[in-house]
Amino acid sequence: MKMLKSAAVLAVLGLVTFGFFSFNSGDDPPKVGDMAPKFALVSNEGTEVKLSDYLGQWVVLYFYPKDFTSGCTLQAHNFQRDQALYHEKNAVILGVSVDSAESHADFCAKEGLEFKLLADVGGMVSSSYGSIRGVGTAVLSARNTFVINPEGKVAKVFMSVKPDPHSAEVLAALTELQKG
Repeated sequence: MKMLKSAAVLAVLGLVTFGFFSFNSGDDPPKVGDMAPKFALVSNEGTEVKLSDYLGQWVVLYFYPKDFTSGCTLQAHNFQRDQALYHEKNAVILGVSVDSAESHADFCAKEGLEFKLLADVGGMVSSSYGSIRGVGTAVLSARNTFVINPEGKVAKVFMSVKPDPHSAEVLAALTELQKG
């Protein structure tokens, strides 16, 4: 039964990957004040990560297109550079793309990343956050970020972000959100 389920998932992924289904942005993104869509994804460490694992902490959930690309590498390096500042704000960084957990593990090892990258191979979580896009026949996560408060509600939304200044923008937003 498990093999049949896996085969069905792979078949659907193949249809999506090779362009038999066409979509741009998936669902509408959650808005500030909405409960953040729940998820359970496999990390670069090979473990399941759930949003509920982080209740009581701020979560910076960032979606990005692809491991090992210049913009995504720059964005990840900036989040890594600022890890101590996020820690001071009781915030955790979680990156999400449609790449595999193995790709994420290689990317983290090569780039020295110490935060979790989550494999959304089917694009379902990216879609639930309005962060999926098609490029030709490929399906990728869009470069969007959601700051989720310790109660699990969306506190800030960043759509179509630029990789270089983004970590500084998120830190500034966390500072403002934590004042109130």
